[in-house]
Amino acid sequence: MTLTLILTRHAKSSWGDADLDDHSRPLNKRGRASAKAIGRWLAAQGYVPDTVLCSDAARTRETWALIADKFIKAPKATYSRALYLANPETMLIALKSAETDTVMIVAHNPGSAFMARRLAITRHPHPKFQHYPTAATSVIEFDLDKWTEVDWGTGRVVDFVIPRELI
Repeated sequence: MTLTLILTRHAKSSWGDADLDDHSRPLNKRGRASAKAIGRWLAAQGYVPDTVLCSDAARTRETWALIADKFIKAPKATYSRALYLANPETMLIALKSAETDTVMIVAHNPGSAFMARRLAITRHPHPKFQHYPTAATSVIEFDLDKWTEVDWGTGRVVDFVIPRELI
């Protein structure tokens, strides 16, 4: 059986309102365009999640909403405070709780970058994979039966994209 993780870092956020705390920052114009582009790309490639685990920060929620809008039938996301600025270990715990074959996580850096690198059996050759810029998205497959079996170094990065390649 193959399990698939779609791992997306939130799109570019706005620093325009000094009164907003970090958790409340929305996407900026470029971020909104990037999230839409990632959604179009995922839909065109057939990468549609069954389950979405999303940080509860405004910028991750907005990223997911703009991506979801590009799917014919998008699943409802589960928003989690634990994924806000989460480290890879916390993200892995969340992933292991999943019960469907294709899971999407929308989260933050540095956790997303570290998680993608640590899950991969081999390093992905894309020059931006290490840095994982805003809205970067990996598709990682696991030849496993259950998410509880996933561990570091057990996944194959089958796709990786950044918004600048799409817009």
